[in-house]
Amino acid sequence: MKQSSTDINRWERIALAAAIVILLSPALYLLKAQTVEPLPAAGPVEFVGSEKCKKCHETAYNKWKGSHHDLAMDVANDTTVLGDFNDVSYTDPYNKVTSRFYRKGDKYFVQTEGPDGQPGEFEITYTFGFYPLQQYLVPFPDGRLQCLNIAWDIEKKVWYRLPPYEVEGPDDWLHWTRGGQTWNVMCAECHSTRLNKGFDPDTGTYQTTWFEIDVGCEACHGPGSGHLAWADKPAFARAKTANYDLEVHTNSLETTEQIKLCAPCHSRRFQLGDNQHVEGELLDVMVPQLLNEGLYYPDGQILDEVYVYGSFVQSKMYQHGVRCSDCHDVHSLKRHKEKNDLCTQCHRAETYDSKEHHFHKKVHNGQPSEGHLCVKCHMPGRIYMGADYRPDHSLRIPRPDLSAELGTPNACSAIGCHADKPLSWNVEHYTKWYGETRKPHYGTIIAAGRARQPEAEVDLIRLAEDPLVPTIARATGLELLRSYPSPASQATLAKALEDDDALLRYTAIRSLEYFDAETRLKRIAPKLYDPVKAVRMEAAMMLSVLPEERLREDDREAFRQGLAEYREAMLYNADLAAQRYNLGNLAANLGDESQAVAAYLKAIAIDDQFYPARVNLAMLYNRQGNNAEAEKLLRDVVDQYPQLYETAYSLGLLLAEMQRYVEAEKYLHQAAAGMPDYGRIHYNHGQVLLVLNREEQAESSLRKALSVEPLNLDYFVVLANHYLKSGRPALAKKLAENTLQQFPDHAAARSLLQQLGQ
Repeated sequence: MKQSSTDINRWERIALAAAIVILLSPALYLLKAQTVEPLPAAGPVEFVGSEKCKKCHETAYNKWKGSHHDLAMDVANDTTVLGDFNDVSYTDPYNKVTSRFYRKGDKYFVQTEGPDGQPGEFEITYTFGFYPLQQYLVPFPDGRLQCLNIAWDIEKKVWYRLPPYEVEGPDDWLHWTRGGQTWNVMCAECHSTRLNKGFDPDTGTYQTTWFEIDVGCEACHGPGSGHLAWADKPAFARAKTANYDLEVHTNSLETTEQIKLCAPCHSRRFQLGDNQHVEGELLDVMVPQLLNEGLYYPDGQILDEVYVYGSFVQSKMYQHGVRCSDCHDVHSLKRHKEKNDLCTQCHRAETYDSKEHHFHKKVHNGQPSEGHLCVKCHMPGRIYMGADYRPDHSLRIPRPDLSAELGTPNACSAIGCHADKPLSWNVEHYTKWYGETRKPHYGTIIAAGRARQPEAEVDLIRLAEDPLVPTIARATGLELLRSYPSPASQATLAKALEDDDALLRYTAIRSLEYFDAETRLKRIAPKLYDPVKAVRMEAAMMLSVLPEERLREDDREAFRQGLAEYREAMLYNADLAAQRYNLGNLAANLGDESQAVAAYLKAIAIDDQFYPARVNLAMLYNRQGNNAEAEKLLRDVVDQYPQLYETAYSLGLLLAEMQRYVEAEKYLHQAAAGMPDYGRIHYNHGQVLLVLNREEQAESSLRKALSVEPLNLDYFVVLANHYLKSGRPALAKKLAENTLQQFPDHAAARSLLQQLGQ
C-alpha cells in the first residue's frame, strides 16, 4: 500500500529536508589564482650598478663575474652569442618547420614561422642564459620580447626544440610569438635588476625597463646609493649603522630570512608586483605555489618546473637551519665542495659515506660508479627545457614503497640507477637493507585529498594541524579541505587563520570559500587588518561575494582598501588570463555583470586554453538567461577536455535546468564515472534518472550518493521519499534502520521510523 502524500510531507518537514531542485552553481568553478600587486617605490635611495661595487668588494665581484646571475641576460653580440648563426638550418621534428640562423653584419637573425603562420625574418637582440642552454629574444610590436622556441645546447653544440611540444600553431598561447613565451611577463623579473614591467592593461602594451640587464649586486643587496654615500666618507666620518646603510640585510641571516631573500626568483609563485629589492614579508612580495597537482607529485617531489623553494622548505635540512649559502657560494653560486665532500661538511663521513649506509660500490664491473653519491639517493632530479638537469632540493629519503602506493618516482628506479629492474625488486632490496618499518608520509594524505576521498578529511585535518610537518605541506592540506566544508574542517581553518605563518593564514582564507556567509563574516573579516598584504587582499576578495552592508561599519573602509589592493594587483598581471579571470570574478561578486563578461572575454582572448574563464562566463550567461551561449561554452570545454568531469557536471546541470533530461543524463553519467567520490553528482544524476523513469538506475545513484555522504539529509530524504512514493515502505524502513545503526542520533531516520509506526 502506498503512503499518502500528506504522510510523506509530514515526515519530510520533520526531517527539515531541503527542496529538491537541480541548480547550476558557479561555486564549483570559482578557481581564484594567487593574488598579485605592485610594491611601493624603493624610497629615496637609488640603484647604482654592480660596477660601483667592484672597487671595495673586488673578491665578491670577481666571483660574481661570469656566474649564472651575471650572464642571466645580455645584448646579443660576438661575445655573448654562443649559438651557430653561420647560415645553418634546423627542422623542428614536432611541427616540421625549418628555421634558418644567420647574420647580417653584427646583427643576428632567424627565419622561422611567424605569428601569421608564415615564414618571416626576425632579428635577435638579446641572449638569455648561457648554460646548459642559451635562449634568444626577439623584439615584437607593443614593447614585447618573445622567447624563441629553439635554443642552443651548449654541451652538444646543436640547435634543439624547447618544450612544450604540443603547440598547435600560431594561435596557440604557447606558440613562441604568443603570451606563453612573452619575456616581459614570463621571464623578465628574475633575469634583470630593478625590472619595471610597465604593462598597460588598457592597451595591452609594454614599456619594460631595467636598471641592470642581468642579476647584479643590488638584486640581493637592494639599491646601493645609501651604502655608496656611507662608504665614500672617511672612516672617522661614517655613522654607526647596523647594515652599512644597505637596504637589505644579507649577512649572518637565519635560515628563514635567507630563504626569503632567494625565494622571489627561485620558486614557482605569483609575483605581487615589480620587485623593489627591499626587505619585507615574503607574502608582501609573492605567493608561492603549494604542492598542487600538476606541479608536484603527491609526496612533494618535483614534477613541473617549480624551481627550488617549494622543495627545499620540505627538507629536514631547512627545518634544522641549513641555508642556501651552506652549500652554494652566494656570489659565484658554485658549490663549496663537490660530490660527497659537500655533504660531509656536516654529516659524519664514517657513518654516511660508507657502504654500510648506502650499500653501493664506488667501482662496479671495473668502472667508476655513482651509486655511492649522496645526491643519487637523496637529490634525484628531472630534466627541464630539454637539457637542464635540476636536482630535487627536498633532500628526501628514497621511498620505493610510496612509488608502489602512489605512483611517485623514487631514486632507486631512476634512469642511470636501477630503471631496468621492476619496482618490486627495488622495494625488496630497500626492505632488506633498511627493514620493514616506514614512517608515515604526508604524500598519502595529499593523494587521498586530491582524489576527494571522503575518509581523507580526518587525515587532512591532522596534516594541517601538525606543527612538525613542513608548512608548505600543511598549507596544501588546508587547501584540500576546501572540498570538505564540515564543522570539523572549519575549526581547523579557524585555527590556521590565527597562525603566525602568513602562508597558512592566506590558504585558510581561500579554503573557506564554500562556507556560508556567517562563517565568512566571522572568520575572514578580522583578516582585513592582517599585516601581510596577500592575506588582506584575499580576505577582501573572499568577502566581496557578500553585500558590503553585511560588514560592520567599522570594517568597511578596510574592506574597500583590501579590494583596491586586490584590483591593483590583478591589473599588474592583467597580461595573464588568470588575472583577467580574477577581475571577472571580482566584478561578478560585486554585481557588475557587464564588467565581469568583459574580463572573462579578455581572459579567453589572451589564452583560449584557459578553460576556467569559459566556465565562469557560462555560469554568468546562465544567470542572465542566455543559456544558448552558456551551453556552447561548456560544450567547447567538455569536447576539448573530456577529463574535466566538473565541467561535464556543470553542462549536465545546465541541460537539466533546460529540461533536456536525456542529454543531461549523458553528461551527469560522465561526471559521476569520473568523480565517483563526489556525492552531489550521484545525487543529481539520480534525480535526472527518476525524471526519465529509469528507477533502478536512479536508486543505484542515490544509494551511491548516500554511501559517499551518509549524513547528507538531501540524499536520505530523496531516496526514502522515492521508496514511499513507489509503494515500497519496507525499503524506506530498512534505509532508516540501517542509517540509525550507523548514526543513532540521525533525526530524519528516527522521524521516518516513527511515521511508519515503529
